[in-house]
Amino acid sequence: MTTHTDVPVLAIDGPSGAGKGTIARAVAGALGWHLLDSGAIYRALGYAAGLRELDVADVGAVARCAMDLRLEFRDPGDGGDTRVIIDGVDATDALRTETAGAAASAIAALPEVRKALLDKQLAFRQAPGLVADGRDMGTVVFPDARTKVFLTASPAERAERRYKQLKAKGLDVTLASLLHEIELRDARDASRSVAPLRPAADAVVIDSTGQPVAAVVDSVLALVRKD
Repeated sequence: MTTHTDVPVLAIDGPSGAGKGTIARAVAGALGWHLLDSGAIYRALGYAAGLRELDVADVGAVARCAMDLRLEFRDPGDGGDTRVIIDGVDATDALRTETAGAAASAIAALPEVRKALLDKQLAFRQAPGLVADGRDMGTVVFPDARTKVFLTASPAERAERRYKQLKAKGLDVTLASLLHEIELRDARDASRSVAPLRPAADAVVIDSTGQPVAAVVDSVLALVRKD
């Protein structure tokens, strides 16, 4: 009989803007596996805390909010991005802002919050398999993942990708400000005392700088099929 821990997991970790979400969605679709966007969970918590007018410095209140969080990922059915529903509200677009990303990074540094969200993330591990995208999937959440990838790219390229995404949505941003935000977030994520951003010891590091999405997807699929 297949048990929870028998379900294969592909953990894709890496810094903001490395392309984890795009690659994870494509790989999950190719394999027919479930998808966990852990970054969206932390962004969702930051959004929910804002809706409830919580002070993010109140660790206890934020942790309780994490435990009570009603979160749902919905496939729009038209090939578009997965919709993120928080407490019954579609917050997908709000979660893509740089403000939401900065809030998620700050909240993710709180041990009590990470503990409160752990069970929610583990629950995504369902047959036939799971692609888990985040910053500590292979080191903390799924240390027994069958395949681990650490996806990275140069800060300049990551800023350029983000700039194009946001400009396409009609948002007023500058490349310089995005690069600055990425560099600050990298430093914060790498230096936090809880689950700092770093590759798992057994992860395969893939630098996507200058690589087309299809090539990166093929590389990841080859690793999964080899394992």
